[in-house]
Formats: sequence, C-alpha cells, structure tokens
Amino acid sequence: MADCSSGKGKCSFNDPQLGEAYLGEFHKVSDALYNCTSSDASQTMGWTDTVGSTDSAGVSVTAGGSIAGIIDLSVTATYSHTWTNTHAENSSLNMTVKPGEVGWISRAQVMQKVTGTWQTHYDDPQWGHYYWFVPDTITGPAANGTDGKNNAVVVKSRKMTAAEKASCSDESVQAKNKVFRR
Repeated sequence: MADCSSGKGKCSFNDPQLGEAYLGEFHKVSDALYNCTSSDASQTMGWTDTVGSTDSAGVSVTAGGSIAGIIDLSVTATYSHTWTNTHAENSSLNMTVKPGEVGWISRAQVMQKVTGTWQTHYDDPQWGHYYWFVPDTITGPAANGTDGKNNAVVVKSRKMTAAEKASCSDESVQAKNKVFRR
C-alpha cells in the first residue's frame, strides 16, 4: 500500500464489489451541554462531523491521495458513479436537557464497503516478484439515501456524575474563585 501511495509501484484496484449500504456507528459531534439548574435547559448547539475511509487493515484512505484516486477510478469505471472517501457536514440543532443531566449531539453516517484486489507492478522485482496481489476491503462514507439508508442526527443525554454535579455547586465555584484571588 505504501508503494502504491508513493508511486514506487504501479497499482490498480481490480474487480471492485460494492457492498450494501448501512448506517454506521453513532458518534459525538458536538460540545456537551451541562444542566446545573433546576429546570430544563434549551440551547441551539452547533455540530460538525468528518467521516473518512479505512482499509481492512485499519489504514486511513486519505482524501486527495493516490490510493483514494485509484479506488475512485476503479469504482467509477465499474459502476459509473464516483466513490467517496471522505464526507464532511455541519449544522445546528435545538436541544433540551433535563436538570442534572448532560446532553450532546451524535451522528451516524451511511457507510459502504468496496472489496477488490490491489495489483502492484514493479519495474524491478520486489521480494522476488514483478507483480503482487493483495485483497482489500475499504469502508467509506456513502451518499445519503444510498440503498434506502439515511444519515441520522440525534440528541443524547445522561445523568451527570457526582463529580460533574459537584462542579456545578456554589461551594465549588467559590473555592475556585478563592484560589484565583490569591
């Protein structure tokens, strides 16, 4: 893979097979809102999310890199549509957090796997061969609505821990102020 990326090897990604799209894992995309009051706290929270691609070894397939370009050429030639190796999105959402809780925004991206075989050709033998073949599966973001799957954004919350509640108390704030006044 390093030789494909650097150009030392002449590489192609052969016989790409697109898997069924699926909704990826939810992950936190905003700051947290701590409600230290005795009534509901509502706020508009901004969020941002960037989802990239990785191969079966967990190696990042970077945007604009030669590896991503090789995969895109192969998928485009086979399926007549481009393959996306990164997706970025941001927005804002109104959220309400109950007293004594902490809330945040989570998002799940539609994902898709593409499986194929890397073929690497060298002008001079490497490890005794001119050609190397390596099977690989790349997981990357898919367009919203692919195979009927849609991205999801949700507000999540949980009870504050004892330490988080303590940081809300006046005594804790006063103690911190005394330290800063000295």
